[in-house]
Amino acid sequence: MDSLTHIVLGACIGEAFAGKQVGKKAMFWGALMQSLPDVDFVASFWLNPVNDLLAHRGFTHSFLFILLVTPLMALIAERVHRPHDISLKKWLAFFSVEMLVHVVLDAMNAYGTGWFEPFSHHRFGFDLLFVADPLFSIWPGVAFVALLVMSNKNRQARLNWVRMSIVMCVFYLGFGVVSKTATDREVKKMAAAQGIQWNRYLSTPTPLNNMLWYIVLEDTAGYHLGYRSFFDRDTSMLFTYFPRNKELLEPVKDEEDTHRLIRFSQGYYTVEKWGDSTLVFNDLRFGQIIGWNNPDAGFVFHYFMQNPDDNELVIQRGRFTNWDKAAAKGLLRRIRGN
Repeated sequence: MDSLTHIVLGACIGEAFAGKQVGKKAMFWGALMQSLPDVDFVASFWLNPVNDLLAHRGFTHSFLFILLVTPLMALIAERVHRPHDISLKKWLAFFSVEMLVHVVLDAMNAYGTGWFEPFSHHRFGFDLLFVADPLFSIWPGVAFVALLVMSNKNRQARLNWVRMSIVMCVFYLGFGVVSKTATDREVKKMAAAQGIQWNRYLSTPTPLNNMLWYIVLEDTAGYHLGYRSFFDRDTSMLFTYFPRNKELLEPVKDEEDTHRLIRFSQGYYTVEKWGDSTLVFNDLRFGQIIGWNNPDAGFVFHYFMQNPDDNELVIQRGRFTNWDKAAAKGLLRRIRGN
């Protein structure tokens, strides 16, 4: 999830754990611990773009990192707040929950999270939330503001705000499960009706919602891509085919960056040539640039193979490219269903 969501949700959880004992300082500790796994951003200062992609949400988002860091931070907090009546065990539980919530939430979107680094490089990604979803983040955000301005003496009201924010977040995640499950079932039926054969299936939310889904059906040579809203009621679906073009990687097949990109993409990739010589690697998991309006649109994640220095902010640069009022209206129309 985005950093702001981690901060406000962490602050709300902090209030629930220790607000009674340490006041609004509990919100600070909650926001800090919920944000701590994202310390991996410092790796970008010395790693090349491909290695940075694999480092992000890697070891600092693992259970081992939580196991190592939580006791240290709990000891620091316990000492800073002396005298107090919070046991070390409670500090450990507080900080463990904060960091676990972070790594679990980050596993809800397409990037994936290395829960078992460094023992396994497998990335867990459940594709339930877009990386920034205002319908999820609004609830802890509102509660965060309320907790900042409200007196710490009004304990019941403060706890009510925390409960409201967490319940709404859980409810929204639950709706995402329902939306994704129902959409996947319908898409697979329509793909079978069209005679589409596929080996792997991927569905992930389009930007800022969990109602319109970006669909990828992989076969041996490429991918059938399409979009389906939870509110769609038609019985057919348009798929656009993109060949993998793996043979275009031949000139760079032995380069380490090529193998790392394929690993990072979990095999969901296509290769293109832009112009006469620019070789571009696309990771399909991050979707197309306004693809719900244009089924032939380019991909959010596009990496220039021969010019690695041109790949800073490789995901972010395409995430909201060409967005304008018309693009936003088009997204809302598709969310409402056809």
